[in-house]
Amino acid sequence: MSHIQYEGLALPVSKALADAIVSIIPKNVDNDVITINFRDPTYSPESGGFHPVEIRLENRDTIWHFCYITDFAYLGMGGLAKELDFDFQAGVFQNFLGIYPIEQASDMYQIWEGNFLHYWQTMHVYKLNISS
Repeated sequence: MSHIQYEGLALPVSKALADAIVSIIPKNVDNDVITINFRDPTYSPESGGFHPVEIRLENRDTIWHFCYITDFAYLGMGGLAKELDFDFQAGVFQNFLGIYPIEQASDMYQIWEGNFLHYWQTMHVYKLNISS
């Protein structure tokens, strides 16, 4: 079984999120990097919906590590843009207002993660695509 390093990170990633992601990682991944895309097929600039989310993981010594978690949103009627970007590797948090040290996003991250898990695990709004 896979394991995701979630303790000791700059943000309070929960065991619940780590366990949920581990449960969807394919058993025989051919690559040391995977990207998981969560998409609400009905999300559009006209009708709204649940924001697309992308999570990238890197495998080091049989343990998966978070590279980034990005939440996308439409900017008006334009294309998708990063609304929230938690970049564990670079140690930064980015939103529409700017780029900050990742530690400053702790409170926002906890709210985001709780909502995301609810949408994914309880409401089942996302279609998943895993690529390596």
